[in-house]
Amino acid sequence: MKAIATVLCLSLLSSCWSNDDSYSLFRSSALDGSMRVYIASFNAPDGADDGYNKENCAIAAQLFQSQPGVTVRYWCEKAK
Repeated sequence: MKAIATVLCLSLLSSCWSNDDSYSLFRSSALDGSMRVYIASFNAPDGADDGYNKENCAIAAQLFQSQPGVTVRYWCEKAK
């Protein structure tokens, strides 16, 4: 739970900046598997060159997905 809170805090802080290499974290709905629910953006300014934003989004998705009892799917998409 502490790791998830840390990821969420970091994602909120990183949302203060914008660049072209941002990634967004989404989840499905337990009631409708085709539904896309926005969770967070990963857009740290230093993340454009080395995949930092993409990797952090993937880590967050994995942390959420690996919690016991989770029935929804988490995934990342390159922001538009």
